[in-house]
Amino acid sequence: MASQNDAPIVSLLTPYKMGNFNLSHRVVLAPLTRLRSYNNLPQPHAILYYSQRTSPGGLLISEATGVSDTSQGSMNTPGIWTKDQVEAWKPIVNGVHAKGGIFFCQIWHVGRVSSSVYQPNGQAPISSTDKPLKQQMGNNGAEEPQFTPPRRLRIDEIPHIVNDFRLAARNAIEAGFDGVEIHGAHGYLLEQFMKDKVNDRCDEYGGSLENRCRFALEVVEAVVKEIGAERVGVRLSPFTEHEECGDSDPKALGLYMANALSRYNILYCHMVEPRMKNALEVVECTHSLVPMRKAFKGTFIAAGGYGREDGINAVAENRTDLVAYGRLFLANPDLPKRFGLDAPLNKYNRQKFYSSHPVIGYTDYPFLE
Repeated sequence: MASQNDAPIVSLLTPYKMGNFNLSHRVVLAPLTRLRSYNNLPQPHAILYYSQRTSPGGLLISEATGVSDTSQGSMNTPGIWTKDQVEAWKPIVNGVHAKGGIFFCQIWHVGRVSSSVYQPNGQAPISSTDKPLKQQMGNNGAEEPQFTPPRRLRIDEIPHIVNDFRLAARNAIEAGFDGVEIHGAHGYLLEQFMKDKVNDRCDEYGGSLENRCRFALEVVEAVVKEIGAERVGVRLSPFTEHEECGDSDPKALGLYMANALSRYNILYCHMVEPRMKNALEVVECTHSLVPMRKAFKGTFIAAGGYGREDGINAVAENRTDLVAYGRLFLANPDLPKRFGLDAPLNKYNRQKFYSSHPVIGYTDYPFLE
């Protein structure tokens, strides 16, 4: 019988130093919307959910967390713009830290992916544009409230949104998070500015690639100044067209942002593969993140449809430093252990992912014995 020392090295489970953080493995909990933060307030049941998925030296990224009362686009998503929300996050963060995990808060603004139902005083959602979204099916298979046609942000309003991100980052650190991830992906507000199939502006925030990326980089700069570059990550999805948000030259967009983010010396860039799949779309893998990985000078995290073997290969071939897992980590709270043993994975029902139940499809997935 082979000894433990003879076991093959699983690249996903090797240590990695990410800035000031010593990771024990390369398997990252991806940011996953869970719709269980009633009235935008993180709930005590999230303590168990996140701590179940924590291993000593493991990196977790929280579900997308709103930066202001205009940032929400779904029921029961958490925020971090009020004192009560900050206080509600503290025991959740403490639960992760008690098990030795490293916890980043993903901060977002949905922009036009919203309805007046979720906006203060029933106002229109804000965006780079006034172009509306088509009606879509919600994640739970039910129709969301009709998307309300957005209102184009005025230039003088943009600094206020930048400041919302800055304050949210400050609040995240106050809540005890180790850092923040700025959500610049999946068709939400920052990407509505970056991508030319949505951004139809003719001012300094529209037109050229530089202009379209200006708002996102102003957010990055403000957050870096507030909490330090060593605590900041950014998520991008240049190749996807989620929420009708595409670009005519996604490779140029990804490279531009990778180079620009390097100049801010941020901790990591978290980028979604072209092949990302979800219930609403399948994007063919016709491009590669490798040029962005080479351009970005910090830690690189890849996400989007990875399994065990291709995650191992991606790290072994130096195509990424870390791999973020969504559905598999959601349904397998002990995913790093299962990967190490090459153990079977739990089956899951997507319909249960997006209910508001505090247990079912949330904390009821079995662990290995």
